[in-house]
Amino acid sequence: MRKLFWGGIHPEGHKDLSRGAAPVPAPLPAQVVLPMLQHIGAACTPVVKVGDQVRLGQKIGDGEGVCAPIHASVSGKVVAVEPRPHPNGQDVLSVVIENDYTDTPDDTLKPHLTHKDLSAEEILRIVRDAGIVGMGGATFPTDVKAFSALGQVDYVIINACECEPYITADDTLLCTYPEQVTRGSEILLHALTPRHTVIAVEDNKQEAIRILGEALPKEGAIELRVLPTRYPQGAEKQLIQAVTGRQVPPGKLPAAVGCAVFNAATAAAVYQAVYEGKPVTRRIVTVTGDGAAAPKNLIVRIGATFQQTLEAAGGMSEETQKVLSGGPMMGVAQKDLSVPVLKGTNAILCLKGAAPQAQTPTCIRCAKCVSVCPMHLQPLYLYRFAQAGNLRELERLHLTDCIECGSCAYSCPGQLPLVERFRRGKQQLKEANRA
Repeated sequence: MRKLFWGGIHPEGHKDLSRGAAPVPAPLPAQVVLPMLQHIGAACTPVVKVGDQVRLGQKIGDGEGVCAPIHASVSGKVVAVEPRPHPNGQDVLSVVIENDYTDTPDDTLKPHLTHKDLSAEEILRIVRDAGIVGMGGATFPTDVKAFSALGQVDYVIINACECEPYITADDTLLCTYPEQVTRGSEILLHALTPRHTVIAVEDNKQEAIRILGEALPKEGAIELRVLPTRYPQGAEKQLIQAVTGRQVPPGKLPAAVGCAVFNAATAAAVYQAVYEGKPVTRRIVTVTGDGAAAPKNLIVRIGATFQQTLEAAGGMSEETQKVLSGGPMMGVAQKDLSVPVLKGTNAILCLKGAAPQAQTPTCIRCAKCVSVCPMHLQPLYLYRFAQAGNLRELERLHLTDCIECGSCAYSCPGQLPLVERFRRGKQQLKEANRA
């Protein structure tokens, strides 16, 4: 019997726009802009200065606590250390490197012939030194997540669902470099010693399922689990419920129910760090949408701008009205295409848009948002109290449990800006608690 999660929706996939071909390396940018904040947690402090010569893969930023180091994605000269536009809409301190086009490698991170001789602590040290984060978009430092799971989990789940419409970066990774995902999964299995390791894929990725099935050892300890397509199945808590039947309690982490979840691209980055001695300096990015001239998947250097990445995919049409970092459900609209590709940038989505519909002035209490919320929340009341600025009620109704998946807004007949209000309410709660 298939285990399902509560709520969810079935939006149009639009994945055929960019699916089917191997990823193409994007042209090397003349400059890269590397923000010191590419992860959840504390921003890094630059460890280089203007005028320094740096090598490909050299660490250029680091910090304490919940933090992931930043590495140079090209070799060349540091020409600026200053605030630059970031996809989150703010200016963030960044290191700007002028590319010398030699890709002279840094050899600080050493490759290993096998992971089986490494202890869990040694593996997690390599993961941190490589600057690996959740590369499905969450960007939580992988070493911190793995360390909190040591001795606490009996399930490791590799998230290859990629449930967001349009995006095919992980699908392309699975089809092109399946051994990186499977061997990276084996490294995580070796470090965390769970009883079960599952690679979870939605059933709309038939080619990836076939290739992964052939890549996995027949008698191995990793199971390939095919799940029915449903959004937001790739969300951590929903995926845990779909795979194991367990529900993560409100305010708790997956380790509370014996689970740890890692994105497929994160597993591939773990493989590259351990076996190839490579930190995170590039990633697969889907450039797609009805406004993209030639939708495709590109291998892009971290720090290349959105504008450069779009040009590498043929540009976008004049009718394009909106460019998102990410997919249509959880992506962030961009006002400036000079912002850089980050470790968590899995897609650049160009949309022509449609004629705006009249917005219902008030909620009509149809409760469609309640029926689709995967977190068992009550969006209609959260919206009302967010509008009124009633922080006490927002806290009582567990606004902070909202994963901002957009299922409620997608289903709202009045097209109310639910997620936008919830984000604002979360920020107000955070500021109130800080005060």
